[in-house]
Amino acid sequence: MAAFEYQALDAHGKKQKGVISADTLKSARRELRRQGLTPVNVETSKAKAQKETRGQKLSIKDNVLLTRQLAMLISSGTPVEEALAAVGDTSRKNAVRSVLADVRSNVVEGQPLSDAMSSQSSAFPPLYTSIVAAGESAGALDAVMARLADYQEKSEEMRGKVVSALIYPMVVAVVALMVVVALLVFVVPRVVEQFDTMGQKLPLLTQIMVNISEFLQAYGLVLFGACAVGVFVLGHMSKVDAVKRRLDSLVLGLPIIGEVVRSVAAARFARTFATLASSGAPVLDCLRASRETTPNLILRDAVEKVIEDVREGGSLSQSMARTGAFPPLVTHMAAGGEASGDLGAMFDKGAEYLERDFEKTSGVALGLLEPLITVVMGGLVMLIILAIMLPILQLNSGALI
Repeated sequence: MAAFEYQALDAHGKKQKGVISADTLKSARRELRRQGLTPVNVETSKAKAQKETRGQKLSIKDNVLLTRQLAMLISSGTPVEEALAAVGDTSRKNAVRSVLADVRSNVVEGQPLSDAMSSQSSAFPPLYTSIVAAGESAGALDAVMARLADYQEKSEEMRGKVVSALIYPMVVAVVALMVVVALLVFVVPRVVEQFDTMGQKLPLLTQIMVNISEFLQAYGLVLFGACAVGVFVLGHMSKVDAVKRRLDSLVLGLPIIGEVVRSVAAARFARTFATLASSGAPVLDCLRASRETTPNLILRDAVEKVIEDVREGGSLSQSMARTGAFPPLVTHMAAGGEASGDLGAMFDKGAEYLERDFEKTSGVALGLLEPLITVVMGGLVMLIILAIMLPILQLNSGALI
């Protein structure tokens, strides 16, 4: 059976949209009429997916939910095709129904689940499909998908904590910056021009502020446009491997930020490796899937070297240590896992430790960021006010003399 997306009118003339399973297009239209609907447009999900670029995006919540549902159905012995149909039919969101209908039609044609999901790259990123593929090769698809849902939830929880912690400091910084610019562009010129009419020589600090104010008035829009263009160009240039590799190397070389990036990447690597290894996936499959967890090309190259060494019969822990890209904790966990024969459990413990350490470090750093922004912006405002007050104080001192 194939999946068809339809637009139809009910008995009251209200337009309905959805997905229906049928053997042929004619059968789909007949089924819609049997349900009391008048077909307006019916087409296969695959045809519609081709019209809609590469499919629709799914939210993390929807992705986690359908992954858990698929894991439960597959673990109970339900064939993958039927599990996809069941999850799609129970979903209230057309995006989920459409994506799963397209995936199901590919599975019916004989494709593995991972390949079928790859056709919907907007809904299932490469990391997701890599983990599913490893689960299929290990014969533990249900266990891998259950762990994949856990992994998605933990990753989203970590990302959410960082974003929520950054929102307030960023808002404070933007508002304070707007206040400083407004003072320089609108307030400083109005106040200082009063002293120009008196022919009074301005103090050095005031003159500096006047120069900055005049520059912003004359070239402020040009400066803003140049910054916007610079960000746009840098964003596009960063997609070029050679440029991105240099940027990634620069980031890793930074004193504090580099260590944080390395730790976060190592935590995601360890979590992915543990997810697959605990489900019985081969080490090479675990490494290939874990390689997709980091966007940093330098670290990805390091994982590639580890894959080559392990493929040639080398030790996992020694190969990781030779790259110098992984924190010592991760290499020690790999050595312990090799000794105990349980790499999954050891990497899982390493991931938990690194994630807790990241949460503590980021919490302290973000806690210090807010007062730092307040102090810096407060200092700038104080300088501007002082630049305005100095001529007044100088004028009063001259009057007293």
